[in-house]
Amino acid sequence: MSVSMDLREVVGSQVCGNGVCNTELLPAINDGHGGVIVEMKEHMDSQTFVIVLRASMLQWKQQGKKGVWIKLPIGLVHLVETTVKEGFRYHHAEPSYLMLVSWIPNTPNTIPANVTHRVRVGAIILNDKREVLTVQEKSGRFRGTGIWKIPTGVVDEGEDIFMGAIREVREETGVDTEFVEVLGFSQSHKTFFEKSDLFFLCMLRPLSFDIQKQELEIEAVQWMPFEEYAAQPFAQKHELFKYINELCLAKADRDYAGFSPRPTLSMFSDQPSSLYLNKDLDKSRSANNP
Repeated sequence: MSVSMDLREVVGSQVCGNGVCNTELLPAINDGHGGVIVEMKEHMDSQTFVIVLRASMLQWKQQGKKGVWIKLPIGLVHLVETTVKEGFRYHHAEPSYLMLVSWIPNTPNTIPANVTHRVRVGAIILNDKREVLTVQEKSGRFRGTGIWKIPTGVVDEGEDIFMGAIREVREETGVDTEFVEVLGFSQSHKTFFEKSDLFFLCMLRPLSFDIQKQELEIEAVQWMPFEEYAAQPFAQKHELFKYINELCLAKADRDYAGFSPRPTLSMFSDQPSSLYLNKDLDKSRSANNP
């Protein structure tokens, strides 16, 4: 079947006349991986949209395109059902839009999955009295348990790990800190709506000591002797908390080398990023360049 005949069958008589098809196509840009991205902005009724979508899909197929991404803002939610009926599936959603995808060729689908992990941080802050900054939470699994724990939280979108740790401590306790190192990290799965979880345990140095707790989420805050904190039955029972205590002591009493951020530039983005490494690299450089 010829291209013009294909197009006539796809778009119908509404946009084809005298054997000539003049239908518009959806605005699209290449995604860098052989596919296209459509970002819908202008209002379009469902009947017109399905005609234009079918014509666009035919052209992209003839051009050898692979994945098709359609970004629908919340104001065009009426187009979601139409898009799904044309073979698209949900990929991800944000507060202001829904992203749908379709794979054109008869080959294995290589469209990457939605984001698979969330990133959380926990902050160990020790003062000169060997006291650790601890909180009791008003919500979540620790609510009403009487357990004292280190400040924790989720890293915001576009936020570096070290900045997220500093922010969470300030928000929950009112204490200002500076970042020292990532002491370690853990990975767990199916923890938050079937997503995996990366938890970075960080050591911070206090710059202030007066406490001003966050009323919304935090029940209480205190500087707690480390031995008392570590002796809590909960901290003795659960392996992760045992490791947190051991890492704290290893950093405080021994020459444990964690990972500190070094600013870098990625080949994939103009935005600055951070590479986390330990001081052994500096020792190696010194040894090789006396």
